[in-house]
Amino acid sequence: MKNALTLLLLIIFSESVAAQSTIEVGKKAPEITMTKADGTSFALSTLKGKIVLIDFWATWCAPCVEEQPELKTFYDTYSEQVKNNKFEILGISLDKNKESWQKAIDRFNIQWIQISDLKFWKSPVAKLYEIDELPFNIIIDGQGTILAKNLHGKDLEEFLKKTLIQN
Repeated sequence: MKNALTLLLLIIFSESVAAQSTIEVGKKAPEITMTKADGTSFALSTLKGKIVLIDFWATWCAPCVEEQPELKTFYDTYSEQVKNNKFEILGISLDKNKESWQKAIDRFNIQWIQISDLKFWKSPVAKLYEIDELPFNIIIDGQGTILAKNLHGKDLEEFLKKTLIQN
């Protein structure tokens, strides 16, 4: 009986914690400040006014690496919105090796903003954004409100097309 009660309390507690998630559609995305590959500091809030695809990835993550050419296609497809300050991709690497990270940026010719604290899964941002697997992404509007999360492939393409045409 005591074990059953303990289990029930654990389930209720875990459901309560899950219900308090900060990374949900309609909520504000938490601020992120990290270092770009060139060593300069960058803050998510500097992208205010833009639709932003925040892409959490790492060079050691095969699905993440496979997704980079697709992200490049999206970036190139919506380059007019990029030029007009309406759209941006922000890549956040959960790598721990700067050389590997930089080589991937170069290899994929990534033109969008890339940041990392090189702390792997111990990154405070990974915890803040409740990341437990990669790749992971969220899309925010110009006010920082989460519009969608964890869209990939055709779903991401359709969402971007619909959202960027409206803006």
